[in-house]
Amino acid sequence: MIRVVLPHHLRTLARVGDEIHVDLNGSATVARLLDAIEAKYPMLRGTIRDHVTQERRPFLRFFACAEDYSLEPPDTPLPDAVASGAEPLLIIGAIAGG
Repeated sequence: MIRVVLPHHLRTLARVGDEIHVDLNGSATVARLLDAIEAKYPMLRGTIRDHVTQERRPFLRFFACAEDYSLEPPDTPLPDAVASGAEPLLIIGAIAGG
């Protein structure tokens, strides 16, 4: 089971609490995790990544074990601590300054 923390607006849309849990069969990568999230929470399709290109939405970032995975290739394996559920993957909404 992989733990994922979503930004507030996506938690509201999916009607979930602070953290969601997703099971993966096979290797844990960002792409496979996002596939599983969208399958379990279809209302999130297109909100984290583009429907057509499957690219991450510009104002979202992915962090695993304090490392930014946002610009890594989608098939990059996630750290063991995230894959085992010991640490969550954080999906963070970018904050603009003024």
